[in-house]
Amino acid sequence: MATFLRTILLTMRSEAEPGSSATQQFVARIGDRIRTLRKQRGWSVQQLAEASGLSRRMLTDIELGRANPSLATVDRAARALDTDFAALALPEDNTAGEQVEGTLVWQAPDGSQALLLGATQAPRGATQAPRAELWRWTLAPGGQYDAEPDRPGAQEIHHVLSGRLTLATETGNQVLGAGQSTVVASDQEYAYRNDGAEPVVFMRVVSGA
Repeated sequence: MATFLRTILLTMRSEAEPGSSATQQFVARIGDRIRTLRKQRGWSVQQLAEASGLSRRMLTDIELGRANPSLATVDRAARALDTDFAALALPEDNTAGEQVEGTLVWQAPDGSQALLLGATQAPRGATQAPRAELWRWTLAPGGQYDAEPDRPGAQEIHHVLSGRLTLATETGNQVLGAGQSTVVASDQEYAYRNDGAEPVVFMRVVSGA
């Protein structure tokens, strides 16, 4: 575990600065890819709405780059299109073994943000096989992110780089300080919270989502 996390930290290059165009690039990218995959299937927006459980208006706004959807919303669209979140979110040149800067996926007004650094390659011939995703999260003091349940059996590894992270799950809260790690089941409602006075920065590895 320690060796794996050291490797992660050595291969990371940089993080998008708050206020950059990274979020806009992300919104445009997923909109283009959802529209392309939908048309490849010969689906109308209404058909995708019925398959994903999302509204037609939301999907139209996503495809046109007018919406800033939640991570859960993008994931629901991805599953309906037989793909995954990482395939919609990451740049096309995010190949195995290549160093990348990451994609700023979520950002709050207080500076809290989620950076998707990369994902493992799906097994050859697989369609909806879950992949492992690597994230770097920052939560400002008082910041919180409420997550929706992942697929059954999904898990997450969290490793705190600085500050104190509170993981709120259905079974209770865990508080992690700098240098501490934990594994939690993410097929339940859960939240990341910063109850401290300084920002918390942590790595998140998602498996089976």
